[in-house]
Amino acid sequence: LVFSRDIIVENGGDVFVRSLMRREMLVLAESSGAQSIRIAIPPSIKPCGVCTSSGRLGPSLSFGDADAVTVLADSACLADAAATAIGNCVRSAVDIPSGIALARAIGVNGVIIVAHGQIGAWGEIEICS
Repeated sequence: LVFSRDIIVENGGDVFVRSLMRREMLVLAESSGAQSIRIAIPPSIKPCGVCTSSGRLGPSLSFGDADAVTVLADSACLADAAATAIGNCVRSAVDIPSGIALARAIGVNGVIIVAHGQIGAWGEIEICS
């Protein structure tokens, strides 16, 4: 049984969303010149996961040095694992294309990578102005 049309659960940069309304989220990259990027999550009856990993912010261990790697996927578990894996490979802005290639190989819906003042995006990502 579903009692709510809209469900949003956030836990430290990991978000589960199922909403019949368009939602906007902020990708924080405080250590970058970009600072923050807003993305839109389109309305859908299908849930999605939106998860961010950073090698520069927060207490989590990362082997990379990305300001932020945000992944959209059909599940929050997949988005979280992919954001961590991609974030581990991005050590500089030069690694953004290989991070995008990894996102495509994993099969997520989209990715935004912010690293050392550069931004790369691929997939079903709507960046808001």
